[in-house]
Amino acid sequence: MGSASGRAQAGRAQAGRAQAGRAQAGHADEGPAHDAGRRTATEAFVAHRNLLFTVAYEMLGSAADAEDVLQETWMRWAGVDHAAVLDERAYLVRIVARQALMRLRALGRRKESYVGPWLPEPLLTSPDVAEDVELAESVSMAMLLVLETLTPTERAVFVLREVFALPYGEIAEAVGKSRPAVRQLAHRARGHVAARRPRRVVSPAETRDAFEAFRRAIETGDLQGLFDVLAPDVVALADGGGVKQAVPRPVVGAEEVGRVFAVGLFRGTTGLSLEPVHVNAGPALIVRFDGEVDGVMAVRIEDGLITGLYYVRNPEKLSRVGRETAVSR
Repeated sequence: MGSASGRAQAGRAQAGRAQAGRAQAGHADEGPAHDAGRRTATEAFVAHRNLLFTVAYEMLGSAADAEDVLQETWMRWAGVDHAAVLDERAYLVRIVARQALMRLRALGRRKESYVGPWLPEPLLTSPDVAEDVELAESVSMAMLLVLETLTPTERAVFVLREVFALPYGEIAEAVGKSRPAVRQLAHRARGHVAARRPRRVVSPAETRDAFEAFRRAIETGDLQGLFDVLAPDVVALADGGGVKQAVPRPVVGAEEVGRVFAVGLFRGTTGLSLEPVHVNAGPALIVRFDGEVDGVMAVRIEDGLITGLYYVRNPEKLSRVGRETAVSR
């Protein structure tokens, strides 16, 4: 996405926020009863906002688009007869899922013209998110990349069923399919994801040791140390969005990945600093040169070795690395 489209998106988001603000504030001439109802709607939306953002983000892989979907969800929620809503959480999730699915289909067309590999927009998350194993896996870079291989409807069904445990009937209403069709979609998506999931849960100590070895090797330029911590079949992706130099296609194998990331990308640079953080509930590094953020490097660790390396350099995807984003189930 170029700078012009980025400005357009920012404009749409600003307009949406203004509309939401007006809707949340209500109108003085509509009376106290209307204002009370509006406040109740606002309170319900705010109470579930982190959950709604997480649903939209897991479906889209983009925090900016997820925020736009939340604005659209608020506008629809504000016009609902709330007295008839039995389960606010389920109702709001259905709205956000429907809006995210429509946007996901449009994003698919946009990604076809994306320059180089596409990676999800990284989120700086608090360390305690990793303690919820299911939530941590669902927002991880590795999982979001697996979800990219599903059709939009399969992805929506998988997220709503496997992550947020919505009943098939509510999912059917959200995606516009019959219950039998949703069950079949869920079965197909579940099998597809299961074949690509990590082989086993990695202990915190194992993760910490592998990640620290990786960080030291990058900082010191220790090529052999980097080879030692990379799995033989490691896959590395770098997303510059056509704005920053990045690897134009996936790099496979410890030797190739080691040389690209320890020598190629950082050759001739000065003032390198690596800040360990939690991104998408997993270990990552914020990479800076002379104090300026260059990108975010997240890793996937299995059996004590790094099997996936994801380097996001596209400046339009780095706005969230300066503050934590709350995610929830």
